[in-house]
Amino acid sequence: MKFFPSPVLAGVAAAIFAAHLSLTGVASASTSTIEIADPSEALTLARVSVNGSPQLMSVSSYVDGDVSGVVLTGAPDDPITAFQALGFEGLDTLISESGTQLETSASDLLIPVSLTDRHIAAGTNFPEHAEEATVEDGPFLFTKAVQPTKAGELPYSENWLLDFEVELCFVGFDVIDLNNPPEHVGLFLCNDFTDRAALLRHLDPFDPASGKGFTTGKSAPGFMPIGDLFVIPRDRKSFVPDIELTLSVDGKERQRAFQRQAVWNFEEMLGQIDQRRDMVWDYRGTPIMLPLDNGTIPLRTALLGGTPSGTIFQGDIGLSVYLRAAFSWLFGGWDRSIVQWVIETVIEDAKASGDFLKPGNQVVLHADKLGTVETLIVAP
Repeated sequence: MKFFPSPVLAGVAAAIFAAHLSLTGVASASTSTIEIADPSEALTLARVSVNGSPQLMSVSSYVDGDVSGVVLTGAPDDPITAFQALGFEGLDTLISESGTQLETSASDLLIPVSLTDRHIAAGTNFPEHAEEATVEDGPFLFTKAVQPTKAGELPYSENWLLDFEVELCFVGFDVIDLNNPPEHVGLFLCNDFTDRAALLRHLDPFDPASGKGFTTGKSAPGFMPIGDLFVIPRDRKSFVPDIELTLSVDGKERQRAFQRQAVWNFEEMLGQIDQRRDMVWDYRGTPIMLPLDNGTIPLRTALLGGTPSGTIFQGDIGLSVYLRAAFSWLFGGWDRSIVQWVIETVIEDAKASGDFLKPGNQVVLHADKLGTVETLIVAP
C-alpha cells in the first residue's frame, strides 16, 4: 500500500516522519523508586561489583535510587548463564541461603546482561504510534545492529535528529525456535534511540513498513542503553501485559502505555519473524537480514517489542514543505529527485525547530518491576 495515490505527490510519503514536538506535558513522577516484583511472581536480578569482581544480586528493594538485596555467592554473574545452570529452583535456593546482604546506589549497578550486537525490533507495534507516524501497513520488523550499553551519557552529533523510544526487550535462555515459543524469557528495558535524519535518507518512502532504512537510523554506537534490572517472570503470559512503560524528557512525561496495548505479543512477533526470515535490507552498503541461525534466534539476541506514541517525529507537515521542495528542484536542483528534496526540506525544518534531543536533555525510562534507563545527552 502506498500512502498517496498521485505520483506527483510521491515525495509526500517521505515526510511521514517529520518532526513536531509539543513542549507541553505533565511532570513525570520520580523514577528513582521502583516496585519490585514479588519473588513468587518473578526473579529480579542485577549485577554489582564486589571487591572488583562482578556478582549476581537478587534485588528486593529499589527506593530513592538505592538498591538492596542479597549477593548470590557461587552463581554465575551473568543472569542468562545462571538461569541455564540453576533454573528457578536453584536460584530460589541460593537466594534463601545467601547471607551477604548488600545495599548500593542504582547508578553503581553494572550492565545487567551480556548481549550480542544484532537484535530484532518491531516498528509501529503500538496503534497510536502507528497513527501518529501515519504508517498503515505495520507493524513491521527490522534489525537493530548495535552493542547494548549501560545507561549514562550519550555523546551528541550535530548531524543527528535524535529521537527516543522506550521499549520492553525479551531475551531467551537458549536459541529460540520460531515455531515453539520458550516458556521462560528474560526481560529488561531499553531506549531505542534513533537518528531520524539518517532514517529519512534511507527509508523507502513508498513503503516505510518494509523496514528499509531503520537499521541505518537506529544503529549508531550508544543507541541501545538498557535498564539496570533483569527480570525473569515465572509466568510470562500473565506478567508481560501489565508492564507499564513510561518515558520523560527533562521531567516532562512523553510516553506511557501498557505492553498489552501492543499489536503483536511475544508469540505473534516470533511468527512474524518466521515470515520475514528471507528479507534483505541495505545497511551502509552491506546486505543485512534479521539475525537468525537456521530458523532460530541466536542466544543473547534481544527482541524489542515496540514503542508507544509520543516520540518526537510525527506525520504532520505543511504544504510549504512540498512547495519549497518543488521550487528547489525546478530552479536548478536536478541533481536530486523531488522525493530527495522533500526529505532534505523536512530534515532542514526539523533541525531549525530545535525540537529534537540535544546536549543537556535528560531522558528517563521507567517501568515498575523492570527498573530505569537514564541517559544524559552530552556535547561531543
